[in-house]
Amino acid sequence: MIRINLLGQVRPKSARRPVDTGAALPVVFIGAGLVLGALVLGFFYYTWQKQLNEENGRIKALQAQKADLEQTKLQVEAFEKQKTILMQRVSTIEQLQRDRTGGQELLDMVANTVSRTENLWLTEMTRHGNSLSIDGASASINAVANFITALKRSGYFQKVEIKEAKQDDKNLSVQTFTFSITAEITPPPIAQARPASSTAPPAAPAAPGKKG
Repeated sequence: MIRINLLGQVRPKSARRPVDTGAALPVVFIGAGLVLGALVLGFFYYTWQKQLNEENGRIKALQAQKADLEQTKLQVEAFEKQKTILMQRVSTIEQLQRDRTGGQELLDMVANTVSRTENLWLTEMTRHGNSLSIDGASASINAVANFITALKRSGYFQKVEIKEAKQDDKNLSVQTFTFSITAEITPPPIAQARPASSTAPPAAPAAPGKKG
């Protein structure tokens, strides 16, 4: 549409209201600062929360490992107690076995040795483990020496030593010597089974042939 000015006067232009930008700048800066601060705080919170979760996870893992180690420690202590008890039982059994090994054979051997030694008899014999103490009397010192030699040759003893040998002053009518001997018992070797003899009985002599 075309407008015509009939008055011939120039129509004044409407003046624009100036905008005050000076008052808006602080608000913008404050808003930007708040947003930036919120972002920084959010970043630090996220980082700290992540580290806290990781540390909590490590603590839980260490606590579980500690519980496993304590359980293992209790098992080891129980095994050590059982081991100690078993070692004591084994030691007792071994001691009893050593005391029992060759008991009857030992008595038979000592008895046979005494019977083969002239003018000698025993008054007391005591065994403590592998140690044997023998007390006796004889009519001569030579009989005591022969008895000691027979014990050494028997194979049942080692370190046969005479502790005391003296003349008995109580019996003056007959010359008598008392003696005390100690010896260390050597367990006899285990007898190995011998194979049965496969020799056949001798054949009967052949009958003499008849003369024709």
